[in-house]
Amino acid sequence: MMDFMAQRPVGQEFVRHVEDGCPYRADDVMKPEQAVSTGTTLVVAEFDGGVVMCADTRTSTGQYCANRASRKISKVHDRIFVCRSGSAADTQALTSFVLHYLGQHAVELGKQPTVNTAANLFKIMAYNNKDHLLAGLIVAGYDDKKGGQIYSIPLGGARVRVPYAADGSGSGYIKGFMDANYRPGMSKAECLEFVQKATALAISRDGSSGGMVRSLVITKDKVEEAVIEGNKLPVDL
Repeated sequence: MMDFMAQRPVGQEFVRHVEDGCPYRADDVMKPEQAVSTGTTLVVAEFDGGVVMCADTRTSTGQYCANRASRKISKVHDRIFVCRSGSAADTQALTSFVLHYLGQHAVELGKQPTVNTAANLFKIMAYNNKDHLLAGLIVAGYDDKKGGQIYSIPLGGARVRVPYAADGSGSGYIKGFMDANYRPGMSKAECLEFVQKATALAISRDGSSGGMVRSLVITKDKVEEAVIEGNKLPVDL
């Protein structure tokens, strides 16, 4: 062993021998794995009385599917949630910070915080760290002040209120579908069907989106969660 080490050229990277045709990625052999990221489809829309949030469940590590049943919709407060796309680590860290600060804010107020306040907290942190983060966010929820609201916070840290939004790698495939089919004042059932179908269509086209379709309906009175399994999506794959 000592003779072998002595014969190694100084500074030469050690590479384990891999036979021709062995199905390894380049970074599988003596190199670090690529970071966990979310190839994602996020779809959110307002309806008459609340909002519906929807996301796929596939999390990838390089070219591997690291988790096929992940949760990309995270709770920020009782009636406020965030859809996360980009780096899983970055968006989870941002969400944990906002969860902490918004909780403190609610205690100081003595009442429920607003969706606008939560979106502003995400915006401030995303903008101030825009050179270091890969995070696309959609903050949505319900409060007594403005009812159901959706705020899009893309890369760079802008904050825009919108009636519906899509983000992630699968969103480019469904923007036309959403523009053509969304209409203000939809019922809860119509809006839920709209976002679920949009997410399923993105999954059918985007190789980085997949797994199941998780949806969340947020109204004044309650939060309802639903899941459509991958073999029961409302499109022919």
